[in-house]
Amino acid sequence: MPVLEGDRRSWLGPSFQPIEFKFHPPSGRPGLVPRTVLVERLLTSQAAPIVCVVAAAGYGKTTLLAQWAERKGRRVAWVAVDRRDNDPVVLLSYVAVALDRVEPIDPAVFQALASPGAPILATVVPRFASAISAMTEPVALALDHVELLESQECLDAVAELAVRLPEGSQLVLASRRTPPLPVARLRAQGQMVEVGVDELAMDEREARALLEGAGVELTSVEVAELVGRTEGWPVGLYLAALARKAGRRQAATGVAFTGDDRFMADYLHSELLANLPPELMRFLTRTAVLDRLSGPLCDAVLDTSGSGRVLSSLEDSNLLLVPLDRHRQWYRYHHLFRELLQAELERREPELVQGLHARAAVWCEANGLAELAIDHAQAAGDADRVARLVASLVIPTYASGRVDTVLRWLAWFEDQGLVEHDPSVAVLGAWVQALVGRPTRAERWADAAERPVAAAGRAQPARTPPDGSTMESYLAMLRGLLCRSGLGRMRVDAQVAVAGLGPASPFRTTALLLEGVADLLDGHADQADPILAHAVELGTATGALPAASTALAERCLVAIGRQDWGQAETLAEQALAMLQTGRLNDYIMSPLVHAVAAHMALHLGDLPRAQAHLVQAARLRPLLTYAIPSLGVQTLLELGHAYLMLEDAAGARTVLRQARGILQLRPDLGVLPDQAEELHAKLDTIRERHPGVSTLTTAELRLLPLLATHLKLSEIGQRLYISKNTVKTQAISIYRKLGASSRSEAVQRLQEIGLLEG
Repeated sequence: MPVLEGDRRSWLGPSFQPIEFKFHPPSGRPGLVPRTVLVERLLTSQAAPIVCVVAAAGYGKTTLLAQWAERKGRRVAWVAVDRRDNDPVVLLSYVAVALDRVEPIDPAVFQALASPGAPILATVVPRFASAISAMTEPVALALDHVELLESQECLDAVAELAVRLPEGSQLVLASRRTPPLPVARLRAQGQMVEVGVDELAMDEREARALLEGAGVELTSVEVAELVGRTEGWPVGLYLAALARKAGRRQAATGVAFTGDDRFMADYLHSELLANLPPELMRFLTRTAVLDRLSGPLCDAVLDTSGSGRVLSSLEDSNLLLVPLDRHRQWYRYHHLFRELLQAELERREPELVQGLHARAAVWCEANGLAELAIDHAQAAGDADRVARLVASLVIPTYASGRVDTVLRWLAWFEDQGLVEHDPSVAVLGAWVQALVGRPTRAERWADAAERPVAAAGRAQPARTPPDGSTMESYLAMLRGLLCRSGLGRMRVDAQVAVAGLGPASPFRTTALLLEGVADLLDGHADQADPILAHAVELGTATGALPAASTALAERCLVAIGRQDWGQAETLAEQALAMLQTGRLNDYIMSPLVHAVAAHMALHLGDLPRAQAHLVQAARLRPLLTYAIPSLGVQTLLELGHAYLMLEDAAGARTVLRQARGILQLRPDLGVLPDQAEELHAKLDTIRERHPGVSTLTTAELRLLPLLATHLKLSEIGQRLYISKNTVKTQAISIYRKLGASSRSEAVQRLQEIGLLEG
């Protein structure tokens, strides 16, 4: 399957391979009817930033946009959406590459996309808008098949991009249903052009051209009658033509269907498929399990040979097959045609479906299409293959920024009741849930990792992790990370993990880090420092930069404790540089690095720099939970001390309150409970000033990124699973702490402070 090549490819991470044909409109083929009037309308609507082409399947939306793109020329960025784009990072990565092909865009866009946890609406989309604004000429971005987007964050990203689009540029959307845009606002401002069923329906002239292109000659009366029954539905006209060519002389009369007709499948069966040779009909229905087809893949799925010739013949016969590359190696069925073929397969041979998907999964895995193999293995119910593939892909996929893709894979195990199916996946599931600040889910996955059972309820041998480590070392690393049994057990678990993890394991640096942290929190800084130094060395060499940067921050704290300010400054700068190099500013360990950097800046008397670091740390405070308690409490207390040095008692009390909440659940964290009490005692002697931005609660911090968007308060509540009244209460509190009187003023203030992208 053709994938993207070139220098920009490396910015997206090695685990993400964009598919080349998604960047190109389908090429024209003989018999296509020019939609001249509609194309001219779109070309003369350049003043409107948004164009929505909305109609049921088969109305020629893609064909219209392809003809428009050809006329418009080189300033069109095209992305064909599919179901795998239901991760905002995946969707926006395709958009970034498409725009970059029109004209190189700011690398900061790619850097934000590659950073796990980067706020999509608050950070990534504004960078897109800035990048488009910086282009030398306006650009048109076309997204085809938007109805395949189900992720709310993806839909919000498209809508946010629509309202932020700079003057002169256009966003052109084709969808079966109206995209969730602020339609009323766009219509009122005259900023949206809409093309619907009435405009896309073919008149008699266009219908005659379509029929003649398909090799069917009808009288004017017959054409008019057919247009009347189909209501100008292009694919209905086309299928009628195919049926007539197949020998059904009455196919063009006596049957009424439109884009919404529930009898379309019956028509397809009785008028078209029933007249095809049985072997061709089997080919069509059985390969409909594939969203992309090639000769070798179809051969594997059907356990046959010669599928490439069949595909070429189908293209020549115009049987609703769309070529996806100029070499004619990959194809897809027209979306509606495929849906109808799938329904026919379910009617005729439902017992074959899982087996067909299973063969597809085997072929895709063997041919380097692991993520596609996961999809087919899930459809086949092959939990073992899904688990093996997911276990090998979680870490690189998460590291590339595609957090939602990883969470979707994990959700499949949850939905299927298979959380306990594979201990390697369970460990990785707990690890990911902890990193994204979901402690309850992290514990559920961790519990599952400890008691692997077979589907039938019998104990099964633990599968060896994909990096060659022992299963016990994986479990020990996880136990040490979650620290549910106290500091002493954390040290033992970390040592077991170090001993059992394979040389190539990405978790070796993490295990060393945990061992060093356990010693540090137990009051043995001199013992901790060389272990942490080893973690830095190993992490730098192997690319485990998140753990390595954390180890640098921990070493900085050791140096501060020794009053070795020169080394502390060096270590803090190295940790910050590693955050930048690894694009780690939105990782869970980033607040600790910024906290120690703020401490160093305050020691050097650089207040503006210290405050900037504190803002960056505060932005990610919601991630600091009892899921990784040692990191959470340690970071929060370090922030508290920094606020205390600034004489910001209110800010210090806020982070101390959050730290105490974690300590209530995880009290056995060595010196940290005593440090929390010491901070509390110092705060009792300081008078509190008017609460400012440092006193924002974690709930308020979660709300901030959405305040800068087009979303109404009720919609924000839906995204955060809280009531509109709760959102309103939190928003008012935020305004008060910022000294703002309105939402727009608060957003401006947050941008000035650095809590939101400007």
